[in-house]
Amino acid sequence: MARSSNLWSISLLALALCALAPSVGAAEVHCDVESDYDVTLNERSLIFTRDDASPKALVMRQGKLFVDDQWVSLDAGDSERLRQFEEGFRQTMPLAAEVAADAVDIAFSALGEVAAGLGNDPASTRKKLEQARVQMNTRMARDISPTHFSEKALGESIGQTVAEVLPTLTGDIVGGALAAALSGDSERLERMQNLDQEIEARLAPRTKALEGRAQKLCDSMLALDRLDNALAYRLPDGRALELLRHSPDQSDTSGKH
Repeated sequence: MARSSNLWSISLLALALCALAPSVGAAEVHCDVESDYDVTLNERSLIFTRDDASPKALVMRQGKLFVDDQWVSLDAGDSERLRQFEEGFRQTMPLAAEVAADAVDIAFSALGEVAAGLGNDPASTRKKLEQARVQMNTRMARDISPTHFSEKALGESIGQTVAEVLPTLTGDIVGGALAAALSGDSERLERMQNLDQEIEARLAPRTKALEGRAQKLCDSMLALDRLDNALAYRLPDGRALELLRHSPDQSDTSGKH
């Protein structure tokens, strides 16, 4: 079974990939919904696990709840809330995968435009970028799907891709800028000055659409958090389960929807 860590806070991490593409005005979506648990989703159950606190294992299955070593008693209201939570979680996973994949595609599209506008050898740089895109897509397919989301693996994939792409891109752009300056290529220099606006205009519709899906994802996570908060069940020591935790900062307006 696949394991996921902090799905809710990291689902939007994919948006940070747009930082690979300087010039793209990607919209910011703040969600700040976190979980202390790793999460496993299979056909029968939704499973929460952790190693550093109690309870260590929770299983949701069609309105029933297993805590550490036993099934617990729930009232009818909590059973319905757990059914809704599990259903909502299953519906959220494909959207999380879509948001991440779209963010990656937008980022690499922007990088391609940067390479074409500023690079010393645009064709060579674009080829390398395409190879990196294929590698990133392969990693994404391993890290994110409608049935699993791994925060750690996704972070490692992004870091590895950045490490592979940026040296090539930076070297090509610097070389192109120097060549244009030394040769007095005024047309190329002018294009460099206007490249930000060109790229933003080309990709704005896609980044706007991505913002909408990311906000929908955030709204879904907040709805799950509300179900979690509404559970009447308490652990033996009186604590709430607190599967999710919403801690908005001052700039976060997501909870107002």
